Amino acid sequence: MLLDSLAIVAGFIMLIWSADRFIYGAAATARNLDVPPLIIGLTIVGFGTSAPEMMVAGFAAYDGSPALAIGNALGSNITNITLVLGVAALITPLDVHSRIIKKELPILLFAMLMALALMSDMSLNRFDGFILLGLLFLLMWWMLREGIRNQKKDALTDEYIDEMPPETSTSHALFWLVTGLILLTVSSKLLVWGAVNIAIAFGVSDLVIGLTIIAIGTSLPELAASISGVLKKEHDLVIGNVVGSNLFNTLGVLALPGLIAPATLADGIMERDIPVLFILTIMLFVMAYGFRGTGRINRLEGGILFSAFFAYQALLYFTAIA
Repeated sequence: MLLDSLAIVAGFIMLIWSADRFIYGAAATARNLDVPPLIIGLTIVGFGTSAPEMMVAGFAAYDGSPALAIGNALGSNITNITLVLGVAALITPLDVHSRIIKKELPILLFAMLMALALMSDMSLNRFDGFILLGLLFLLMWWMLREGIRNQKKDALTDEYIDEMPPETSTSHALFWLVTGLILLTVSSKLLVWGAVNIAIAFGVSDLVIGLTIIAIGTSLPELAASISGVLKKEHDLVIGNVVGSNLFNTLGVLALPGLIAPATLADGIMERDIPVLFILTIMLFVMAYGFRGTGRINRLEGGILFSAFFAYQALLYFTAIA
């Protein structure tokens, strides 16, 4: 038990650090290749913030725990909306000026509807995985197109420029890109091993472990980045990171268990977790879209989201012991 707990703690620490190094190396390499900052932010950084979830989901599915992988994807999205945005909005109200974010919000709703439709037969199979993965590639193409079209006029551009890593050599950037990827792989494997053993020891389902411990841990980079962004008054960056991360989780992370280990959905996903996530995604859309101008998540709404995080954790606890 102690060894399993240490594996989880060490896995989280290494996962968070290696994800940061991976994003740093990828962003620095892209900038040295003269890729515009907005494209780097929308694609490379967006993908990089979901790299921990993707690695964990891939190894969990490969090791025969697809429920943990699915729980990680859904739980990370719930944590991003409730905990990450809730804390950020409580620190200061978040204003949304970016036209790209306003376009991403309905796309996120569509992605959620697609995931709901594909899993309505209580299974996640390879066909579902290919559909989700295909939609992810379409999303990446759309982001590249929007990044090229709006690189000089979207509110996100200046904020991404401020967050670009300092100038460094391409060899140095590639070193951290490769090192980060290797350590992401090792830490993900370590984390999944410890989490599965803990679940077995306590008699808790893989799904609940994925929705709670794993989801919160893999969302810590987004929480740290959001707090930093709020303090720098980079509101669009904060909301953009969450929306982008949830898009990658819904399409990319959720596709992996379907492709690697097709399985019947665990009890609770369609009755509890998908409805909760869908309601929260609608709330995010209503709060942030700004139907009559600038979108805004105020402190009251941030408090509602933050409270929803604890309400959901309580719901998981009581349904688990039941």
